[in-house]
This record gives sequence, C-alpha cells and structure tokens, in this order.
Amino acid sequence: MKKRYLKLVRSAFRALRHRKLRHRPWWRSLTKPLFARELWMPCRDTVANGLAIGLFFSMIPMIPQAILSAIIAMRAKANVPFAMAACFVSNPFTNLPIWAAQVKLGSWLYHLLPIPDDFIPGHFKVPGVGLVSAATIILGVVASGVILSLISYPLVHLFSALMPHHLPALRHKPVRVARPSQTGGN
Repeated sequence: MKKRYLKLVRSAFRALRHRKLRHRPWWRSLTKPLFARELWMPCRDTVANGLAIGLFFSMIPMIPQAILSAIIAMRAKANVPFAMAACFVSNPFTNLPIWAAQVKLGSWLYHLLPIPDDFIPGHFKVPGVGLVSAATIILGVVASGVILSLISYPLVHLFSALMPHHLPALRHKPVRVARPSQTGGN
C-alpha cells in the first residue's frame, strides 16, 4: 500500500513539474505551495482533514471537484492526495443515487426546518421524483456534504487506532541538532 501511495505521489509531482509548465510564473506561484512535504505525508489528522474536505466537495454536483478540494486542502494544510481521491466518491455510476438521496434529504430538511416557501425561487418537475425546488437541492447538497465530512473524522481515527502502522498519529517532524556554542565560554 505504501509503495502504491509513493508511486502516486511521484507521478503527481512529475505531472505538476512538467517541462512545458514549470517556467511559467503563474504556474510556479500556483504549484509551489503544493510541493510542501507535509501536505503529502499521511498522518491521522491531515488525512482526516483531507478526507473531510474531499467528501464535502464530492457531494457538490460540479465539474472541478478535485481541483477545488486540492486548493482548499493545500490552504488548510490537509493531505492533498486524500482530498482529491475522496472526490471520486461521486462518479458517473454513483451520481444518480447520490442526487436522489440529496433531493430526499433536502426535501425532508426543508419541511422540518422553518424555511419560507419563497426563500429560493425555482420549481421544476423531475421524472420519478416529482416537483422539486432549488432550495431542497441546495439544502440536500450542503447537508450531505457536511454529514459525510463529519463522518470522516471518526472513521479515520478508528482506522488509525486499529492499524497504527498504516496511519501514524503524528506527522514526522525533522530532528533538529543543537549546534555547539561559538563563544568558547562555559
């Protein structure tokens, strides 16, 4: 598992440092923070944060989920590969069931919470589901993203407790060597 992870990291580094892109200043300013080692080394807390970010963005129905989750993970000092990999929970095979569950969850929350009927205008008919409002979809998307993000923390900590050799609790910190005093005194 560790060899596959390292292979993934090396191939991502190679792709980000492509010879046609590396000399461009805008690309360097965008990718320089991505090369920080602590963003790519898995530990319990960074993996939990990266997974939470990735799962939240995987529930949002938009195209650049992985890119946005990588940028947010980079800024939050979370594990970037786990954030990007978690975005693939939603794929062409799972999108329809996820969207149906989001509409049902949003509809349930919409009727449970005191939200005005004209809060977000826009109703349309979905075959097999019925009349759906934009508010129920938005509410379902945000609620499912938050729920999955919150579930990711106990799952990662449970995995780390059961198999501590696969996911260490702390980051590897560089060992600092104290330099001898140059004053020559006591």
